Amino acid sequence: MENRPSRLASCLKLARPHQYVKNAFVFLPLFFGWKLAGPDAPSRAVLAFAAFCLTASAVYVVNDLKDVEEDRAHPTKRNRPLASGALSPREGLVFAAGLLAGGLVLTLVLGCGPFAAILAAYLGINLLYSFALKHKALIDLGCIAVGFVLRVFAGGVVTGVTPSHWIVLMTFLLALFLGFAKRRDDLLLSAAGCEKTRRSLDGYNLEFVSASMMIMAAVVIVSYILYTVSPEVIAKHGSDKLYLTAIFVIMGVLRYLQITLVECRSGSPTLVLLRDGFIQASLLLWIASCYLILYMEHSGRP
Repeated sequence: MENRPSRLASCLKLARPHQYVKNAFVFLPLFFGWKLAGPDAPSRAVLAFAAFCLTASAVYVVNDLKDVEEDRAHPTKRNRPLASGALSPREGLVFAAGLLAGGLVLTLVLGCGPFAAILAAYLGINLLYSFALKHKALIDLGCIAVGFVLRVFAGGVVTGVTPSHWIVLMTFLLALFLGFAKRRDDLLLSAAGCEKTRRSLDGYNLEFVSASMMIMAAVVIVSYILYTVSPEVIAKHGSDKLYLTAIFVIMGVLRYLQITLVECRSGSPTLVLLRDGFIQASLLLWIASCYLILYMEHSGRP
């Protein structure tokens, strides 16, 4: 008798909770707006994070329902619950509806109209991506990058912090960088014989993707350095030491380039973050250094 996973385990796998790390961008305005110790901002940010997680999972389910045949030809995606037959399409639809309902409930609890509009825009863009735009080269990456920016704006409206143009711009650029890295992995799979990996690969080749990655990496690093030494940022945070945190940004970007170009394993940016110790250390040291510089300096101001 075949040992099939339970429906609960299949639903959990279908929801892709490991991808929830992307929704941490919701917390950026909270962190850089000095509201970590606020009376209600942290709890509202957590609710916004959870609403994005449920909505994102619903989008993943819809995407898998649409691409079930294509996924069956992929070396790893064929193991997804819908592609493998662990869950039926009807069960997938019911699960997606439940996830969307959960996201709606959390949105109502927040009672924030702008957040509801942002989450609706995120859902709409991702549905368009799943059904049409994912097969349009460059537009597909633009949709992904805009999704990250919407997370930042969502975190801003629920905490009452207006994200700076620097944070918005760097979020967009970083998302593009990661998106190009993922497309490079798709191209390598296609060259190895997985012809149906992505139809939009007709608009990409290794030379273009690799060059675009290098450009994005350079722009991300330069933008971050300019952000840390900007007079307006120094005046806002009351510290001229933020430039020191650029060390961890530079090392993290270089490590990701090494993973992509040397080790050729950039298929899932989330899994890279969850499995690579160097990336994790760079991120944690960046967060810690930002906290020490911003919060220690800020607490000492009159």
